Amino acid sequence: MFAQFLTPAYLPFAIAFVVMIGIGLIEAIGLGLGHVDADIGADVQGGVLDWLGLGGELPILIWLTSLLGCFTLAGLVIQQGASGVTGAPLAWPLACGGAAVAGVLMNTLAANGLARIMPGFETTVISTDDLLRRRGTVTEGVARRGMPARAKVVDGHGQAHFILVEPHDDADAIAAGESILLVRRERALFFGVPDTKSLLRSI
Repeated sequence: MFAQFLTPAYLPFAIAFVVMIGIGLIEAIGLGLGHVDADIGADVQGGVLDWLGLGGELPILIWLTSLLGCFTLAGLVIQQGASGVTGAPLAWPLACGGAAVAGVLMNTLAANGLARIMPGFETTVISTDDLLRRRGTVTEGVARRGMPARAKVVDGHGQAHFILVEPHDDADAIAAGESILLVRRERALFFGVPDTKSLLRSI
């Protein structure tokens, strides 16, 4: 069966299965995909998104994992059914088309079911600028102007983010273990004021 799964007729479903497992493992061990800003039309109420199972509380990565699983299952059923009737599986483009339609229909039921049993799930998507005016800790190296260091900052939801930071003032140097108040950002680079500054001691 495994060798058959790698034949051209089954290969799209094998790829979908591997991607599904990969997303599931990344979610399970918590490598940070929850921080991905996956805005899929938050202003749209009802309609197609609700029908697809995206209008409720279900996170998009769980929805995508479910969709890939339904697509894979539908493809296997189609190809096995075709082999039983005609003695050979369908060509993969034809099988993919049928599996896509069947997979979306199956996933609508699965996603709505998952959304009902996960009422307490809460996603926390933030803007990068929300990290400004928060304190972080330099974790590696010494931050100097022109020489950023790696720092850790925790957002308002308790999620840790690792950023590159330089001191706001040219003369400052911030060593590993020291805390810093983030005051501005230029693209992916943050600038901060060390807590050793006398002006920050009362903040």
